[in-house]
Amino acid sequence: MLSIQRFFWMCAGTPIEIIEKYPTEHNKFIGIGATIFFTALFAGLSGGYALYYVFAGAPFAIFFAVVFGVLWGLAIFNLDRYIVSSINKTAKGLRQFYQASPRLIFAVLIAIVIARPLELKIFDKEIKDVLKSRYLHEQQERVSRVSAAFAEKYALELGQIERLQKEYDSLSKELTRLREELKKEVFGDKTSTTSGIVGFGTYAREKQAVIDSKQEREKYLASQLVKLETYINRQKELEGINTQMMLSDSLMNAKVSYAGFADRNWALGHLTSSGNEVNNSSAHAVLFITLLFVAFECAPILVKLLSDAGPSDVDIHESEARIIRWLTATSPLSKNRFVRAYRAIGGKPGRRLTRRPLYNKRVRKAGAAGLHGGE
Repeated sequence: MLSIQRFFWMCAGTPIEIIEKYPTEHNKFIGIGATIFFTALFAGLSGGYALYYVFAGAPFAIFFAVVFGVLWGLAIFNLDRYIVSSINKTAKGLRQFYQASPRLIFAVLIAIVIARPLELKIFDKEIKDVLKSRYLHEQQERVSRVSAAFAEKYALELGQIERLQKEYDSLSKELTRLREELKKEVFGDKTSTTSGIVGFGTYAREKQAVIDSKQEREKYLASQLVKLETYINRQKELEGINTQMMLSDSLMNAKVSYAGFADRNWALGHLTSSGNEVNNSSAHAVLFITLLFVAFECAPILVKLLSDAGPSDVDIHESEARIIRWLTATSPLSKNRFVRAYRAIGGKPGRRLTRRPLYNKRVRKAGAAGLHGGE
């Protein structure tokens, strides 16, 4: 427990030697350090998850995700630690909030960056459904465009097939009707198109001749249709039209699983932007998750701002002030030793003035006395 306590003190950004001197400050810095640590942990998980989908399908996707997650987490840890440790608690009034305002803005940006990949993971199932609908729609459009382009290119052949097919269908229906009439003619059924004479007589032979001629035409149409359809199918194979098919469920699931970060981010945006009740609830959930991470990221800064100046803060301030005074103090060995002793009244602090040596003053006096004596 002591090791964990010291670790969280280190995360807080305040020197451990100073924290140890004031027992009343121990719990405060444990809370600040733990918040910074877990924020960096979430940042690492979020960054690794985001990069995993960037390299989805690559052999070393997991390795890259782990390395980037560790680096991203360490970077966020260092930034949060610096932000919290750089707040001056000895400042009075709103000056602390003015000092911390850029840091708060930066903390909000970090929280939004951290929250987005985790939101993608939370809404993973809904995102997959949206991506399936999108990929299915895109596949249908692709098949339609390819089919339309092929139909435009081979419009003549396809037009011939359509005309021949219509004639073939019409001729098949007519042959069916003529065979029924021939059957009735042979059996002697009296109708408006039969004579009612039993046997294969003159009328039956005429009908058989008509049927034979139409059967020849039907065979010709069938042979022409086979040739044209064979040609069209061969062209479809050469131009890859037959491969433009709808994806099966297994292929669609595989494509969704390897979807990149941009597609998943678009799916989440689409999921939260539509106007129905389900999507509105998803949008509210995403907003609350983002606000939660914003509050979590800003918590160390707010705790530092809202808490009173403790003994450790006063100790750090006094130590820094003492060191600064010692470094800037004038001394006989300091090159700035004339700054305070020979500063003109009303002059700017730090202004360096030259001092005329005493030797030159005595020489001038002696020279002036010699001139008067000579006269």
